[in-house]
Amino acid sequence: MSNWIDSGGLAPHQCSDAHSKTNSRIHNVARRRASLQITCASLLIALASPSGHARDRGQFGNSTPEMRAWFEGLRSGKGPCCSDADGSVVSDVDWETHQGHYRVRIEGQWVDVPDDAVITEPNRIGRAMVWPIHGYLGVTIRCFMPGSMT
Repeated sequence: MSNWIDSGGLAPHQCSDAHSKTNSRIHNVARRRASLQITCASLLIALASPSGHARDRGQFGNSTPEMRAWFEGLRSGKGPCCSDADGSVVSDVDWETHQGHYRVRIEGQWVDVPDDAVITEPNRIGRAMVWPIHGYLGVTIRCFMPGSMT
């Protein structure tokens, strides 16, 4: 007996045809979803990466080779500070100690210096310097070298 009458007069579908069409649609949706997930993940990674590229603004162009080598070897608990070209001299009025920790004013905002970002070796230039990283969450400090406050 046939379900032709129950189907409204339309020819019944073969189970194998309906199954393969459904599987095909499911696979297409899954492929699109995976592609979208990969694209979103790639965008998030790109946005999350700090834009801390090395640059030479020429501010230490007259440094001796020994001083450049010293700058290149500076490290904090967060790792290498990169170089003198990545750091900026901080005026005495733009850094201070606050509740036992250092703070630095960057672009008009006070930023707390993490304890592990402080360079503990003697400051050979005498001036305070900071190595900021501008990321998607704002400014963080990679390295900070306190000055003599003179």
